[in-house]
Amino acid sequence: MISKTTACFARLGRPVGLLALLVPAMLLSGCTGNSAAPSTTPTAGAWTSSNAAPATAEITPLTGLSVPAGSSARPALAVKIDNHSAARPQVGIDRTDLVFEELVEGGITRYVALWQSSIPDEVGPVRSIRPMDPDIIAPFGGLVAFSGGQQRFVDAMDATGQISAIFDNDTTGLFSRSTATAAPHNVILAAAEFANRNATVAPPVQQYAYAATLDGASAAVDGTPISVINTRFSHSSVRSWTWSAATGAYLRAQDGAPDLSVDGAQLKATNVVVLRVNVTVDQGIPKTELIASGDASISTGGKTLAATWSKNLQTAPIRLVDGHGVTIRLAPGNTWFQLVPNGTGSADLVP
Repeated sequence: MISKTTACFARLGRPVGLLALLVPAMLLSGCTGNSAAPSTTPTAGAWTSSNAAPATAEITPLTGLSVPAGSSARPALAVKIDNHSAARPQVGIDRTDLVFEELVEGGITRYVALWQSSIPDEVGPVRSIRPMDPDIIAPFGGLVAFSGGQQRFVDAMDATGQISAIFDNDTTGLFSRSTATAAPHNVILAAAEFANRNATVAPPVQQYAYAATLDGASAAVDGTPISVINTRFSHSSVRSWTWSAATGAYLRAQDGAPDLSVDGAQLKATNVVVLRVNVTVDQGIPKTELIASGDASISTGGKTLAATWSKNLQTAPIRLVDGHGVTIRLAPGNTWFQLVPNGTGSADLVP
C-alpha cells in the first residue's frame, strides 16, 4: 500500500528514493501540489477596525475602545449643542465619543455632539438644527435631539429617518430648563432617558478605522511632531489644542482660555481632525458643504499627518486617507472634528 507521503512525492514528480532526505522539508512546507492558494477580493462597505477584540470583549463603534461584550448595544445619540459664551460650560460635553464643530451665523460655532459608548443623564444646552446637520448625523442612525429650527431644516432632518426629540414640540418630559444659565442657553435633554426609551434601536456602524493602540495610529506612526493646533472659524471664534503627554490627549482652549467641563476639568481629545470645508450661505444661514472633499489634518499622539477627506453620500461616513490613498487609523478614544471654512477660516500647526 502506497503511503500518503509517497503518493505526494509521486504527484510532485520526484523520485521516491529521495523520500528520506526530503520528508523534513515536506513536514515544514506541506504538500500542496500545483493547486493555487485561494485569493479574496476586498469588498466596499463601512470601515472596520484593525483592533481585534478578545472573545469576551467588543469594540465600541465610535471610539474604537475595547469594552465587555454586550455593553455597547445602544443607539447613537446626536445632539445639537450650544457653544455661545453664555452657554459654557456645556453639560456632558466631556463624555462625548465624537464632536463636530461647525460655523453658524454671527461667526460663532455650534456642535453636533455624539454619545454612544456611554450616555450621560443630562446633556446641553440644546439648540436648533442647521442645514449641514442632516449630512453630519445621517450616517450614525439612531437618535437626534435639537430645540427646533427652520422648517426646511427640520424636514431635512426628519427625512434621514432618525428618531427625533424636539424641544419646541416635546410633551414627554425629555427637556427642562437649567437655572445655571439664562434662556435661550439653558435647554437640557434627559439624554439617558431618551436612549432608554429607544433601547431596541440598533447601534451605529463603525465610521472610521482604528488602530489597536495610540502608538499604532496613522498620525503617531507617520506624522510630524506638532504641539499646538490652532483653528480659526471666524475673526471671533478661535480654538486651540495643545498636546499633553501627561494625559495622552490634546487639551482644548477657546478664545484664549481653557475650555472647561462643568466639573472644571479642561476638555480633551485623543484625536483632533481638521477638515477644510467650503461654506455657502442661503438666506443668511451658513451651510458647511459636506457632500464633497478637501484637505484635512489628523493629529494623534503629538504628531500630525496631512490627509484628504471625502464624503459622497449623505448616509456615507467621512472617509479619511493619507497621501498614498491609505485609510487613516485613529487612536482608540474620543475625536473632535473641526470643520474649518476655506477662505475665512484658518488652521495653523505649531511644532
